[in-house]
Amino acid sequence: MKNLAGLMKQASQMQQKMAELQTALDALEVTGEAGAGMVAVVLTGKGAMKSLRLDPKLLDPEEAETLQDLILAAHADAKRKSEAAAAAEMQKLTGGLELPAGMKLPF
Repeated sequence: MKNLAGLMKQASQMQQKMAELQTALDALEVTGEAGAGMVAVVLTGKGAMKSLRLDPKLLDPEEAETLQDLILAAHADAKRKSEAAAAAEMQKLTGGLELPAGMKLPF
């Protein structure tokens, strides 16, 4: 029974740490850029887009396709950074314990 109580305590602590990680990921912001900084996208640690910044020079109607490509590239850059930051936070939480393939916590 003593082991069960210890296990329950560990599970409760892990649950609390996961909640803290969720809050930290919501607060985390990463910026992805494209076109030498002419387009910037800011995402949360969970991948939600917070803002988009465009260099006014890109607002030429004849450059619409280029602008679209740069926005996509900046978003992809920010998404990679967001996923890397989330993975680093998860590594801290799990103490370097490798999760099974395909298991992505916390979401």
